[in-house]
Amino acid sequence: MPTQPQSLSKRIGVVAILIADRQAAVARVNELLSEFGGLIVGRLGVPYRERNVSVIALLVDGTTDEIGAMTGRLGAVRGVKTKSLLLSPP
Repeated sequence: MPTQPQSLSKRIGVVAILIADRQAAVARVNELLSEFGGLIVGRLGVPYRERNVSVIALLVDGTTDEIGAMTGRLGAVRGVKTKSLLLSPP
């Protein structure tokens, strides 16, 4: 079975990151986002003061393995939750 070209195996997605303990987690989260910067197309961060959390939305482009590695490492940080939505480009 022939393998697909790299561009066809990539996904476009949105990753939501919820940070409950900003003081403890933000430095590690930013470090990981820098490490996976090649996957990140865009980033929006919002301090949601009324709920005492910070929310980061990422637009990403990468393989499911690459994006999964990033969300797995982020989700392992104490006080951080992640959720992703991945789509195959048309």
